Amino acid sequence: MTAPNSGQLAEYLTKLPTLPRALPELRLAALHWLGTTDPAQKAAGVAALRTAWQEGTVALAAAVQLQPTQRIPGRPAQPQLIAPRALKHRSMTSVEGRAALIHALAHIEFNAINLALDALWRYAGMPADYYADWLQVAAEEALHFSLLAAHLQTLGFAYGDFPAHDSLWEMAQKTEGDILARMALVPRTLEARGLDATPAVRAKLAQAGDHAAAAILDIILRDEIGHVAIGNRWYGWLCGQRGLDPLAAYAQLAAIHKAPPLRGPFNLAARRQAGFTEAELAQLPQ
Repeated sequence: MTAPNSGQLAEYLTKLPTLPRALPELRLAALHWLGTTDPAQKAAGVAALRTAWQEGTVALAAAVQLQPTQRIPGRPAQPQLIAPRALKHRSMTSVEGRAALIHALAHIEFNAINLALDALWRYAGMPADYYADWLQVAAEEALHFSLLAAHLQTLGFAYGDFPAHDSLWEMAQKTEGDILARMALVPRTLEARGLDATPAVRAKLAQAGDHAAAAILDIILRDEIGHVAIGNRWYGWLCGQRGLDPLAAYAQLAAIHKAPPLRGPFNLAARRQAGFTEAELAQLPQ
């Protein structure tokens, strides 16, 4: 299937709300699903998009500049978004406490779907492998969200029942004008923190007797190593294209965009699997 020209893309943009299954271009479809507000529809749509891409029924017009026609990211009315410090700490000894933790994880994965879709549609002119990589990330984040949302229902709750914060998307907004900053500070910084935190969270859930949730976190950690590796891959590629030293460029970008400071303990084994160099690991705070 040939990629649509810019005139065809403009026409398709006007049809997005009513013809999501007819979208023939990968980045255009990613933008549509990014704007979708219903979490279940978004997750299912991303999964279907990846299948269509694998089957060759979706093309790539990577150099075309797109503009959103709807508010992004699309979100449901709930959960209420509040400051991180305003979130209540709940005991893991209660069902509600475990549900709140599962909800927080589901919210992270919902944001991660949006982050992957945003990385996919926003930046034109990258190699085709870049778009295939971020579509894979989006589909796997959609699976993670679906698993957590379904498990939350077994506890008597639903996604949206607890408040949440928006720190992940705030960094996406800060870095939207520079793909190098996005790769440096979202997958390689904020998502890499998940590699450090997940083992401890998994242990808490298993200790509380929620082995189903612990098993979901095993899947998430396995996949997130790959997602951070994708961030490392394209960060390194972009540094090479711009003639930048990755270590020096990272420090500068973190300062410019006020990235949160890194705090241990660090999952060094997972970080190595995700492609961090020994020089990068040596710079982590002790």
